[in-house]
Amino acid sequence: MTAGGGPSIARAAASLRRWGGRPRLVVARCDVPVVGRVTGQHHRHTLCPNPPCRLAAGGSELLLDRVHVVASETSQTLDRGLRVLTLLADADRGLTINELSESLGVNRTVVYRLVATLESHQMARRDRSGRIQIGIAVLNLSRGVVPLLRDAAIPLLRELADRVGATAHLTLADGDEALAVAVVEPTWTDYHVAYRVGARHPLDKGAAGRAILLGRTPREQRVEYVASEGELQRGAQGVAAPVRGVPGVEASVGVVALGDLDIDAVAPKVAQAAAEVARRLS
Repeated sequence: MTAGGGPSIARAAASLRRWGGRPRLVVARCDVPVVGRVTGQHHRHTLCPNPPCRLAAGGSELLLDRVHVVASETSQTLDRGLRVLTLLADADRGLTINELSESLGVNRTVVYRLVATLESHQMARRDRSGRIQIGIAVLNLSRGVVPLLRDAAIPLLRELADRVGATAHLTLADGDEALAVAVVEPTWTDYHVAYRVGARHPLDKGAAGRAILLGRTPREQRVEYVASEGELQRGAQGVAAPVRGVPGVEASVGVVALGDLDIDAVAPKVAQAAAEVARRLS
């Protein structure tokens, strides 16, 4: 066998049977090239390094060209449709049929059918140039995520608000705006900022929005928080930190107070709360 050609799907499945008896997996196409090894009488195939697809056994060297392992009880068509949505969500300018076909490792006819189905449910749409973009109906699905985020954050916000004596909040990116989805006021202060759930402001103004923008930059910059003063309300100071590492979520945890905040003391507590929110959602 040459390095450029892979074994048939039937042969890959047969090798799996020899390795472990009756296979509980079926084999399909994937967009990740993978190398397997075989030596002597033992067989080893490493089928796709993607976490859901890892499989190894001992064995002789051969190339398994773009092999993807799918559990037999799952739907290949649904899997591909969900991968299309993920690709579209990550592409700011949308994707063409050819680009989707190449990324999925399937022919254009399959992609046309997937996209047409998503379009019929308004989960995908075409722009004037014919590029495919994520559809507006995806927002209906995303609304169900907000209660999950709120439930994870509120106990931590309550603790943070009382520790620093300032109003604590969880803020999400909503287009070019920052949207407050959870707010907890301190219980022991004489006065504090009244911050309303549903309040919006531009992402580039205020600590909460700018912390979300910070979350889009590499962590290696070693900047863990953003501080602001008087950007949204005169006399108010804010500190916020991004919620990192939660796929599909752009959020920040922050506090806001009237008067002086001890930034050096407050910022580590805010960053710690943001990290804990991320951990609970992961």
